[in-house]
Amino acid sequence: MTQGRGSTVDGVLRRSARRTPARIAVEYGARTWTYEELDGAVSRAAAVLLAQGLAPGDRVGAYGHNSDAYLIGFLACARAGLVHVPVNQNLTGDDLAYLVRQSGSSLVLADPDLSGRLPGDVPVLPLRDTGDSLLSRLVDTPPYDGPEPRTEDLVQLLYTSGTTALPKGAMMTHRALVHEYLSAITALDLSAGDLPVHALPLYHSAQMHVFLLPYLAVGATNIILDAPDGDRLLDLVEAGRVDSLFAPPTVWIGLANRPDFATRDLDGLRKAYYGASIMPVPVLRRLRERLPGLAFYNCFGQSEIGPLATVLGPDEHEGRLDSCGRTVLFVDARVVDDKGDDVPDGTAGEIVYRSPQLCEGYWDRPEETAEAFRDGWFRSGDLAVRDPEGYFTIVDRVKDVINSGGVLVASRQVEDVLYTHEAVAEVAVIGLPDARWIEAVTAVVVPRGEVTQEQLVAHVREKLPAFKAPKRVLFVDELPRNASGKILKRELRARLGG
Repeated sequence: MTQGRGSTVDGVLRRSARRTPARIAVEYGARTWTYEELDGAVSRAAAVLLAQGLAPGDRVGAYGHNSDAYLIGFLACARAGLVHVPVNQNLTGDDLAYLVRQSGSSLVLADPDLSGRLPGDVPVLPLRDTGDSLLSRLVDTPPYDGPEPRTEDLVQLLYTSGTTALPKGAMMTHRALVHEYLSAITALDLSAGDLPVHALPLYHSAQMHVFLLPYLAVGATNIILDAPDGDRLLDLVEAGRVDSLFAPPTVWIGLANRPDFATRDLDGLRKAYYGASIMPVPVLRRLRERLPGLAFYNCFGQSEIGPLATVLGPDEHEGRLDSCGRTVLFVDARVVDDKGDDVPDGTAGEIVYRSPQLCEGYWDRPEETAEAFRDGWFRSGDLAVRDPEGYFTIVDRVKDVINSGGVLVASRQVEDVLYTHEAVAEVAVIGLPDARWIEAVTAVVVPRGEVTQEQLVAHVREKLPAFKAPKRVLFVDELPRNASGKILKRELRARLGG
């Protein structure tokens, strides 16, 4: 193998395999992989992929559930110089075809139960569970021994979640992701002695790049689950097999609402990470009261920056529960106005980033790239406030701010108040077209008890000015969300705005 400098995604695993070859790296179901075994499997999988006629720079889709095979497929692409394209396993039809076509994927690694949804003219290699899968072919395939990729090479097209528009493929290099891994390790206090569980979809950047890969970098033993099943997660904690858990607010809300949450023995849980969307402050207070010894970390960012940008550590929560913290090691951030000029501390503006973690732009989308990257800074689309100590608080997505009668209302502020009502299980606040108000502040509520619109409006008016109170409250059984737990407000506005 032509030796490079090792600042590559697959180089992260290679170094851990040389440092602690016999330590268990990954557990998935009944299968376990030591670091040496996992590294060897990645080299053989890289050879399998190149034997399909692929060449460095070709895109390879990944359309599968969580598994050890999914992880091996990603690292194999990295080692072979291919560009991995993770695809939400819940996508079907035109949405699925769009990602495969737009990325130009030459091959798709797919779980057998999903492959039938793919466009018929796209070559498919099963990830697992068949006699001709990526995993089964490892047995008879010699390891790849070709050139290492360069640090500036693309390693992944990380598609945005598409909560406000069609997804865009953020072009991530090896260099960007390796920088992000180091930022995650330092800001989140990740260590080889931790016992992490990875239950969120691995196609999503938060679970893969903020936790699983950084934990492989430090040499921890990682448990991969199919999904964030509450029973399984709490069982693993009680059994002493897991002490570190990342989950989006929706999963934490689900755990907090469980009847047995107050009685399970969760003292073994040491580190709790939340992110991927804004955590309601009332929910965070309930969790901290129930588990006072648990160290909570707020992780914030977005796909284009790998995705970790800021962290609020456990010793920083007091007095600033609504903050997403300060920037991580390799990220610089400012808050600016529409012209790109800095706004004073305490004033809301758009948060912009400069960082080696940033993507190179959007795949085959030059206009969107030029719009997002201006004057050397990336425009995030998030409305934020910075305080004099450097802590950021996200007010809202710029596109989610509601213009009610010419006055701007941040949906998050109204949501936090509604979450303090005992009959509200979940809520999303959106603006819907209104002849009088331009946009009417509308609360879409999943109730967990008997409650009326009038009661909830009165509850908000007790804590906020009347103009911020919902003009309407709509009750639903569930809120639409993507696989990472983000509520799809765009879908709510489209569904209810007519």
